[in-house]
Amino acid sequence: MATIVCPPHFSPVVDAESIKKACQGWGTDEKTIISILGHRNLFQRKLIRQAYQEIYHEDLIHQLKSELSGDFEKNICYLQRAICLWVLDPPERDAHLANLALQKPGLDYKVLVEIACMRSPEDLLAARRAYRCLYKRSLEEDLASRTTGDIRKLLVAMATAYKYDGEEVDEVLAQSEASILHDEIRGNAVDHEETISVLSTRSSVQLSAIFNSYKDIYGRSITKDLLKHPTNEYLSALRAAIRCIKNPNRYYAKVLRNAINTVGTDEDALTRVIVTRAEKDLKKITELYRKRNNVSLDQAIAKETSGDYKTFLLALLGHAEI
Repeated sequence: MATIVCPPHFSPVVDAESIKKACQGWGTDEKTIISILGHRNLFQRKLIRQAYQEIYHEDLIHQLKSELSGDFEKNICYLQRAICLWVLDPPERDAHLANLALQKPGLDYKVLVEIACMRSPEDLLAARRAYRCLYKRSLEEDLASRTTGDIRKLLVAMATAYKYDGEEVDEVLAQSEASILHDEIRGNAVDHEETISVLSTRSSVQLSAIFNSYKDIYGRSITKDLLKHPTNEYLSALRAAIRCIKNPNRYYAKVLRNAINTVGTDEDALTRVIVTRAEKDLKKITELYRKRNNVSLDQAIAKETSGDYKTFLLALLGHAEI
């Protein structure tokens, strides 16, 4: 369930004009920008961006990047990133996040795993098309050039997959492929060709059946068997992929906990989860976060962040005034 709260009446022209006014003068009126964009859904944000382009012949994203630059104030910088991500269409947003993940030292594979595992086949295809349009290269091309070995095979295979998206499950196949996964994982196979093939070709519901069969047959979860080499980057990516598929809400609740509890707060991860899930399942994620951490997510964010960045995140959580 979504968390954002939208007003009963909406005018994209009025919103575009209000944002332009907030960007004029000696200082940017961040609070007005937050009060508008923090309470508009995807369809409304798209109309605001179109209206802004038609009225001022400027792209709203470029305007926001210019006005919310934060060379000397880190919270303004975090606010700029969060708002710009929020205004982007989801395929553009995923393409942007994937590119940022590929640019990071050591490569942020968890972001790439999330995009590959959490999107529908059509959404993943749209993200790949947006990536090609924005960066004049394919996502799989960049993945292949910046990774090696099994992690390259895994990420490229998952990012280029176009899986069945229905609810049909083959229980016999699930048991058979659970055995295949067990043999490769527990048998210290030289490569994980079959494991990668299964993860990149089977539907989410079929994979869930495979993971359940694994536990039923062998008495322990597949992720526990993958913990025997905790520093292996490929196995870490494999664990992240399996956790995304098995229980997305639990996965995201853990990402949020790690982002908030790390020294200095991981604003990139915090922003990514809230922005990408606010219109999908963030309410369920926040409920699970409270149960597992004995504190609400909005309380944790209010404590660990500050300024307009905090205000914007809380707006997406539905706790700010319209």
